[in-house]
Amino acid sequence: MAALKKTKNLKLLTGLVPRYCPQLTARRNLNLQEFHSKDLLRKFQVSIQDFRIIDSKLDTKPLADFKADEYVVKAQILAGGRGKGHFDNGFKGGVHLTKNRDEVFNLAKNMIGHKLITKQTPKEGILVDKVMVAESVNIKRETYFSIVMERSYNGAAIVASPAGGMDIEAVAEKTPHLIKTLPIDIYEGITDKMANEVAEFLEFKGELKAKCASELQKLWQLFLNVDATQLEINPLVETDDGRVISVDAKLNFDDNASFRQKDIFALDDLSESDPKEREAAAHNLVYIDMDGSIGCMVNGAGLAMATMDIITLNGGKPANFLDLGGGVGPKQVSIALRILESDPKVKSIFVNVFGGIVNCLTIAEGIITACKENPPKHPLIIRLEGTNSDAARELLENSGLPLKIVQDVDQAAKTAVSLGQ
Repeated sequence: MAALKKTKNLKLLTGLVPRYCPQLTARRNLNLQEFHSKDLLRKFQVSIQDFRIIDSKLDTKPLADFKADEYVVKAQILAGGRGKGHFDNGFKGGVHLTKNRDEVFNLAKNMIGHKLITKQTPKEGILVDKVMVAESVNIKRETYFSIVMERSYNGAAIVASPAGGMDIEAVAEKTPHLIKTLPIDIYEGITDKMANEVAEFLEFKGELKAKCASELQKLWQLFLNVDATQLEINPLVETDDGRVISVDAKLNFDDNASFRQKDIFALDDLSESDPKEREAAAHNLVYIDMDGSIGCMVNGAGLAMATMDIITLNGGKPANFLDLGGGVGPKQVSIALRILESDPKVKSIFVNVFGGIVNCLTIAEGIITACKENPPKHPLIIRLEGTNSDAARELLENSGLPLKIVQDVDQAAKTAVSLGQ
């Protein structure tokens, strides 16, 4: 589901976990635009294409000192499929090549201020306010290189393949011999021996092998110094003029290191995220949008998955879910309910809480506060179990509010589905 956007699960490539193992984490990934990632690579002397940015001011000055044999003009949005997309003004393609520098600005004008629609965007598209203009390179060969955190290795691991520029999970499934996985010793890092071994596996020859090895060690320094959890270069290319260049980069970061990486986290692009998601995050809640009709309030990622499953098994579809987490208070519960009700797709709301760290009385108090401030627009089905659940159910039953309190989880889900049609 598009709403469950998350980092590609590269653990599949190691063969250490079963395929299609669902994993849902109660956090929001830092979103960097492509040019921000390239800036970080350049800071650590990683070889990249030279580039400039044109923004909504449509100022031509950034291009004044920029010369290349060919330019690639790319709309900057947080979605894939840009090259095959189209704009709301009828302009085709969010990625263009041109050898004419004068044409670069005209291409940018057709993109900036318009919405780009791709297979990964909402139906209405995403507004483009920046365009990256980069030096185009003649690619002789594409490879794949990434560094990811791998629990089974208790640290970072390299995943590499000479088959780059494509879906690496498809490569792992169809041609597993083209995938190499190596654990990285956190103290030694990527040694000369390891870098040369990977460069050779990637089929770089002669001087290019040494260049590639050097690039891999620079990428490790970037990974280490920015507290990354994933650094994916797809593709890492060999050019026809003998260079090794990181053409496209994807970076994910450790949220727990945000205090150490303030400059990077300040780059987080929130403009394309759902306003409900942003409001939830501001109150330490996690909101995920879906396409059904039943709003779900839960506590914990595991219960979220189970709740969505039981709704689906009973013939319904979740409209969203909001994870309260562990240290929630009545005010946050009240805000959570308001956020769920603001989704126009919602026809019923299923509150499914298992009290452990969370006190069920806290949930009940928050629901009562929210309903007294703003009477519920939709049927509210509540199932509470665990810490103080009996007292919480009694409090809700005596509130005089039109709530449906159901103790059995399966019956509660059936009720939510029947009222959410």
